[in-house]
Amino acid sequence: MLLKKPSVWAAAFGLLLIAVLVYRSTAKPQQPAPPLPLPQKTFAHGIGASGIVEARQKNTAVGVPASGLVSKVWVNVWDRVEAGAALIELDDRELRAQLLGAQAQEQLKRAQLDRARDQYARLRAVDDPRAISAQDLKDRQLDVAVAEADLATARASVAGTEKLIDRLTVRAPVAGTILQVNVRAGEYVNVGATAAPILLGNIDDVWVRADIDEQLAPRVVPGKPAVGYLKGDAAHPIPMDFVRIEPYVIPKQSLTGASTERVDTRVLQVIYQFHNPSDRRIYAGQQMDLFIENTP
Repeated sequence: MLLKKPSVWAAAFGLLLIAVLVYRSTAKPQQPAPPLPLPQKTFAHGIGASGIVEARQKNTAVGVPASGLVSKVWVNVWDRVEAGAALIELDDRELRAQLLGAQAQEQLKRAQLDRARDQYARLRAVDDPRAISAQDLKDRQLDVAVAEADLATARASVAGTEKLIDRLTVRAPVAGTILQVNVRAGEYVNVGATAAPILLGNIDDVWVRADIDEQLAPRVVPGKPAVGYLKGDAAHPIPMDFVRIEPYVIPKQSLTGASTERVDTRVLQVIYQFHNPSDRRIYAGQQMDLFIENTP
């Protein structure tokens, strides 16, 4: 008789529904397979790290010696340049106007020196010692010395202005490839701008700056090789040679985007090097996963 009551069936259905809801809320969802294969552990004992690709001897951010208007940009991205090649030319019209004045002053001082020398030579040519006093002769000699000093000063002013004009042509400090051009002709550039006008570097043999958590830093063994993988490319391991350890632990600046990643971590930076393959070009600024060989 009890089973025929609707309230009993309603209670049983409610209990069943609660059980299903509890099961579904506590059940662990099945983890989806990774969209790309993960890098395999290369060494029996190793340390994992993330790194950033950069030019050999680090990327060179080329600045300007003075704020001013850009009159010409001599290079484009991907251009290969030698050390000393012109990169940027700043407006030098004001300095060239000053140079004209300095050159005119040099000509004036040269003429004054010629006149002083001529007067001194004519007085020295007088045979009669009663015609000119020794003091006058000495004064003319001093006039020549003063004129020579004035001419040297004028020449130094011309040379200094020419140096300042040449300084407005920014040249490559090292040989390499132009990675970025952040300025155009007609734009105004400031000294110490956040974005360097030109980014230059040698990308034939590139470096990887690996960040190793400070807790793992004591386990790093200098000289050990490493193997790197580009993000999303676990099929092409890249052997790397040890370059050096940066002997200063810094706050982590390069983030991989993982949700578990701490931004307050301090890291030891280890530099590795490899030759940039021609068939699979690797670019400065790419992220890599590294496995560094370590002793047990």
